[in-house]
Amino acid sequence: MSPSPVSSTPILRRTLIWSGVATVVLAVVAGGIGFLVAQGEGLVSGLLGVLLAALFLSITGASILIANRWYGDPIYVQLFFAIVLGGWLLKLGLFVVAMILLAGQPWLQPMVFFLSIVAGVLMSLAIDVIVLTSMRLPNVSDISLPTEVPEDRAPGAANHIEEGPVDGGPRS
Repeated sequence: MSPSPVSSTPILRRTLIWSGVATVVLAVVAGGIGFLVAQGEGLVSGLLGVLLAALFLSITGASILIANRWYGDPIYVQLFFAIVLGGWLLKLGLFVVAMILLAGQPWLQPMVFFLSIVAGVLMSLAIDVIVLTSMRLPNVSDISLPTEVPEDRAPGAANHIEEGPVDGGPRS
């Protein structure tokens, strides 16, 4: 498959790559702090919180990248919004299921879990701001301007181009 002509694709890819690297770093930090605070339960809670935050936050970027594959298709706009809204619904469903399954688990340290999710969200927002402000994206993109077609000219002497010498000499 050829690269997508949509100009937002490199920005989304860079955001996802940076988020992946930062998630690994944040997982080490959150797991370490969680272990210091609540031993094994804190370690698992910190790692799980960062993992869930990264998963939920990457679904939107991934869904936009997937939707951009249909750029140029006559129903691109409908497909784009269906895929992105489907991703949001998937996130909502996964979040509800995860919270129901994790509520009241004896091996989960709630404060470490909560703070690691918040740290993951703040990390993702910071990366989004850094990437979007450092990349150059034109205000008007992904378009091509129309060109003039000779058949589109109105008939008449004012629009008639005479053939003659190029040097501007007298015409016969």
